[in-house]
Amino acid sequence: VYRIGYLSQPSRASVEQALDAFLKALHEMGWVEGRNLQIEYRWADGDASRLPGQAADLVRRKVDLIVAPAGTAALAAKAATTTIPIVMIFPVDPVQLGLVASLSRPGGNVTGTTLTPGPEIFGRQLQLLKDAAPHANRIAVLRNPTEPGSSSQVAVMESAAKTMGVRLLQVMARGPEDFDAAFASMARERVEALLAATSSTWIVHRARLAELAIRHRLATMFNYREMVEAGGLMSYSVNMVDFIGRAATYVDRILRGAKAADLAVEQPTAFELVVNAKTAKAIGLTLPQAILQRADQVIG
Repeated sequence: VYRIGYLSQPSRASVEQALDAFLKALHEMGWVEGRNLQIEYRWADGDASRLPGQAADLVRRKVDLIVAPAGTAALAAKAATTTIPIVMIFPVDPVQLGLVASLSRPGGNVTGTTLTPGPEIFGRQLQLLKDAAPHANRIAVLRNPTEPGSSSQVAVMESAAKTMGVRLLQVMARGPEDFDAAFASMARERVEALLAATSSTWIVHRARLAELAIRHRLATMFNYREMVEAGGLMSYSVNMVDFIGRAATYVDRILRGAKAADLAVEQPTAFELVVNAKTAKAIGLTLPQAILQRADQVIG
């Protein structure tokens, strides 16, 4: 029986679909929780400061492998061990974060999947948001300053904004205690749309963020379709539930003897645009036909 650690910043309830997909993929490869696999779950419930202690606890328990969804968890796991294999899921730019030496040859004890094909996706998100809300010339970027890699994401967005003639305003929020102040700041600045940089915190509190955006009549673009299902306007990213099975493949190969250092990091090649028509109506936005035709799924 192999013992693996599952280290997650979001709560279990907020990532249940993705976790079920991960466990299903493992099952299809012959790994069944309670039979030949024991999983030690550690949930930080949205508080990234808990991750280092939880990672250290998994190391003390001598698990055979650590699964680390998102950059915060992967960095905490890597800081806790240089020998136990770590399978990361969806960090943005793992090379820049120092998780791996390169995508093709990670070189250490970390491998897995990354959320983006490259930084250009953030410019694409901004363009789609502008296409959906052509009137928006003042766009806020909601950023969690504790999220690794968020500053580089914003730099790409700002470069794209210049070519589009759009003004971006950075708004910081570390957690739900900052949300009201963040949206009050957007109102004072007469912001017309909101683009969210990647953060696991948004997933945990997605309903609250969607409610605030609708109240302030803001068109929104997120990195996760779950945000749109909760009431956000749009998302453009990889389908996490579909892609997470690829991470299970890394777990399977490592448990069967492969070395993390030799397994190339996989980047997504397919992205989906999800649009919430009910939210568009709630904020008084008529979505252009081109956006509706481009969308992979229209909710409502």
